[in-house]
Amino acid sequence: MPAPNAPTIPVGRLTVLYDADCPLCVHLRHWLLRQRQLVPLDLVPAGSQEARRRFPDLDHTATLREITVVGDRGQVYRETSAWIVCLWALADHRPRAHWLATPAGQPFARMTVLAAAKWREALKGPACEDGHCEVPGPPG
Repeated sequence: MPAPNAPTIPVGRLTVLYDADCPLCVHLRHWLLRQRQLVPLDLVPAGSQEARRRFPDLDHTATLREITVVGDRGQVYRETSAWIVCLWALADHRPRAHWLATPAGQPFARMTVLAAAKWREALKGPACEDGHCEVPGPPG
């Protein structure tokens, strides 16, 4: 937590590291790109050479297990906080993100992330045993 009266540096850009082998993750990537962004989002496959080049100090194996978002000032958001910051970056969803970050909204946000994780694992069923699923293109 910053010291009282410490200047805060606003986030100017966010990089979302998503699992490119996960159909749900790819669907959400396409959804994010269609939204009006108040903070620009760069969507980079987790564990990719590009991700490793941009963020050499990150645990890239962990970024494949959980959504990770990195701010342009070095902030790192994981799991529930990552989903909330993605919504916060979007014009039509910022008020919802503010609510999800409150004590009243946190349980709902956490439950949503857990449900998405279960759905993701179900999508990676037997057809994806090698960890590589067929990734759908953008909705037509």
